Amino acid sequence: MASSSRSGPTFKLHPLVIVNISDHYTRVKAQTQRSVSTGTASSSLTAANGSAAPRVFGCVIGEQRGRTVEIFNSFEMILDPISQTLDRAFLEKKQELYKKVFPNFYILGWYSTGNDAEESDMQIHKALMDINESPVYVLLNPAISHAKKDLPVTIFETVAAHLTGIHSAIKMLNSRIRIVHQYLLAMQRGDVPLENSLLRQVSSLLRRLPAMESEKFQDDFLMEFNDTLLMTYLAMFTNCASTMNELVEKFSTIYDRHSRRGGRTSFI
Repeated sequence: MASSSRSGPTFKLHPLVIVNISDHYTRVKAQTQRSVSTGTASSSLTAANGSAAPRVFGCVIGEQRGRTVEIFNSFEMILDPISQTLDRAFLEKKQELYKKVFPNFYILGWYSTGNDAEESDMQIHKALMDINESPVYVLLNPAISHAKKDLPVTIFETVAAHLTGIHSAIKMLNSRIRIVHQYLLAMQRGDVPLENSLLRQVSSLLRRLPAMESEKFQDDFLMEFNDTLLMTYLAMFTNCASTMNELVEKFSTIYDRHSRRGGRTSFI
């Protein structure tokens, strides 16, 4: 199982998804090459064009629990190669069939093959936003590179949805702080009775906040800042010394060659 974690959601990609996408691409590529060699074209191929390296498209399904997105399986999509529109009837039918077998699975996004995302992919991405408001995009690069050891899989998330989630979390935190602040003011005025347990919890939370105005913080900050500058200066001095050493070696090499050619004369 491949996983990806950062400041946003955590993605878990099961191997079955990679196998399905690879099989989909291999079949479409073989059918495309066979169609080109025989001079026929197949309308059932979910490829973007009839080139030697077609792109295939499909949906990824799985579960999302909090900030963890787990992709379990995938299925192919029927895409019009000219208008880049999805077959809605086929998509809804496949979704209904999967819901009967896996009631907890939902369409999390879609996948395609290629070296990088293209501008035309946004049309497919927007078309799926009525099913999932923040669909993920799984991109598999079918090109073989023996120099790379990592899986050629990239997962893109909707940036707007990520920022919206952060904004909602900050807004909720702000509302909770306002409630606590108003309750403390009411307690100070005597409108509500004192609760020592609540005051201890608030005091504990306040002690966890960084004391940015204290002298200790300023001293520690200046020490870290000076250490960083010192390391930067040392790195610059090291680079200058290395460059000077290379220059001296080149000068010595040229001087020796000139001395062997013209005798022990000075080199200008």
